[in-house]
Amino acid sequence: MAGGMNAILKAAGLCVLLSAFPVSAQEERLGGGDDAPEPAHGIAMHGEPKYPADFEHFDYVNPDAPKGGQVHLAALGNYDSFNPYIVRGVAANGADYLNDTLMVSSADEPFTMYGLIAESIRVPDDRSWAEFTLREDARWHDGEPITVEDVIFSLNILREEGHPMYRQYYANVDSAEKTGRRKVRFNFSGGENLELPLIIGQLPILPKHYWEERDFTRAVREPPVGSGPYRVADYELGRHVTYERVEDYWGKDLAVNQGRYNFDSIRYDYYRDETVIRQAVKAGEVDFRQENQAKAWALDYETPAAESGRLILEEIPHERPTGMQGFAMNTRRPVFSDPRVRRAMAYAFDFEWSNRNLFFGLYDRTESYFSNSELASRGLPEGRELELLEPHRDKLPEEVFEEEYFAPSTDGSGWPRENLKTAFELLEEAGWVVRDMELVHEDTGEQMRFEILIYSTAFERVVLPYVHNLRRLGIDPTVRLVDTSQYINRLREFDFDMTVASWGQSDSPAMSNATTGVRQQPKCRAVATCQVSRTPWSMP
Repeated sequence: MAGGMNAILKAAGLCVLLSAFPVSAQEERLGGGDDAPEPAHGIAMHGEPKYPADFEHFDYVNPDAPKGGQVHLAALGNYDSFNPYIVRGVAANGADYLNDTLMVSSADEPFTMYGLIAESIRVPDDRSWAEFTLREDARWHDGEPITVEDVIFSLNILREEGHPMYRQYYANVDSAEKTGRRKVRFNFSGGENLELPLIIGQLPILPKHYWEERDFTRAVREPPVGSGPYRVADYELGRHVTYERVEDYWGKDLAVNQGRYNFDSIRYDYYRDETVIRQAVKAGEVDFRQENQAKAWALDYETPAAESGRLILEEIPHERPTGMQGFAMNTRRPVFSDPRVRRAMAYAFDFEWSNRNLFFGLYDRTESYFSNSELASRGLPEGRELELLEPHRDKLPEEVFEEEYFAPSTDGSGWPRENLKTAFELLEEAGWVVRDMELVHEDTGEQMRFEILIYSTAFERVVLPYVHNLRRLGIDPTVRLVDTSQYINRLREFDFDMTVASWGQSDSPAMSNATTGVRQQPKCRAVATCQVSRTPWSMP
């Protein structure tokens, strides 16, 4: 949720990026010579950065946006930590605002990074390493300078003691070394991932002088020292947290920060139920909400506040990849180890009925990792696409080359007879047979049963019709609703059979990441309420 809200704040013109200052000619250059790469203010995955070194602000922000006011936001569940980089605990929404990164991306380019803590970056043509020069005036909130030692410490502690994600994310960073008073070089392995200089630019920088005396692996229940545009002003664990704008923030005058981080304070109030959050929105207690439930979007915002214009409802169309959401099966469980069983599970879900009766026809079936974008799969592979696949033909299913993929579909009547017949045929091939109206394994005689793990009551209405179809096949599924903390811990331990998972997708294919949860976002529907007296919106 923190990441999603970060995107919301960016859209409102509140976030940060930096312009680049020229590198001092007196600082040494690693490698030397006329063929050494020149330092640059930014780096693009493909081509050149849109914005030149002397740009004044991003095109999508209002550089003259007024500063001041408060924004009240809602968060679901609770929190018990201000450390969003570890496995333990649930981090407060907005905790990632406390620390700046080496670079930040622009919102109007597929994948381009511009310097934040780093004023410049140098990379060779093969992108086998990247060297950053840190800004002279970059400071922590306690006044200490941000140093190369902080950068190297951050990489090491995130990989060694942080969330396992970081170990994987930075797996191809071989080493980090100090190459000058303000210079740090990262050496990469593999030679295939050209995104690595941009990926390492996303590294959150942590204060070595603060963390080296503390246990990084434990949930932090007091605000740590940061470097970002906001610091924690007030909080009550699990109930609310307020961030205040840092008046003397070291990066406030940088070009990438112009028109962003405008609110004097950002407050998150925690709610146990999304229905209550929606009531708070209609009552004016919440200033902005991104709605992710079709039923709520269709029915729950019919209120006098919307009729009078005090509550603004807006659908925002886009052509960015929507990612995917679906029922995820734990292949570590024997019941889902056979791909034919997993295919059968897909045939048992009646999307058309669910879309008509539950989602008010607002959803489109996802049939590509890059749905809703120009990167989406279409037709059979041909041209360059076929050329890339051909060397791997013997390892791929033959239908990749012969049959365009379409997800199983129905007539939406609620009785997907043909699909369930196909599902049963797949299950038979995998060794499951019907005995006494139960689907059992032909060798063990045990009935197929598994648990569907969810953490939100809102998703029960989607899961239960699916369960009904599974029972028609003789399967014995159960639905288990748990609280957020237990849900997260069970996922981390892989202690689940089936759950609902979301795979986020970016404009750059290799930047995909998988998350779990019940995030249903059709075409980015947003709800915003603007109380001008206290909320100076700066929408681009």
